[in-house]
Amino acid sequence: MTTSNLPARNNEGFLEDAFAWSREIAEVIAREGDIELSEKHWEIIRFLREFYKQHEISPPSNRLFVKAVREALGEEKGNSIYLMQLFPGTPAKTACRIAGLPRPTNCL
Repeated sequence: MTTSNLPARNNEGFLEDAFAWSREIAEVIAREGDIELSEKHWEIIRFLREFYKQHEISPPSNRLFVKAVREALGEEKGNSIYLMQLFPGTPAKTACRIAGLPRPTNCL
């Protein structure tokens, strides 16, 4: 799959339809940001997809993203440094883009 084969995305690269997402799509979006997905990435992506399924929103900010990961996966993974290493820039925004979810509302 290539960038040109991806489902419709907005001007920031977020999928227009979260249900059009697949692992292949995630890999293409991650490569656009020079991220090679490992099992550590997939664990966070699965968490985000489940969070979205339960709450029908993406975590609204980086702070709440970190807190939600901490509650679900523990201190080691629920901290800013760990998440920034996996998803550079703004971790919530980068991770949600790769996970095919809407842009977090309070992320710059």
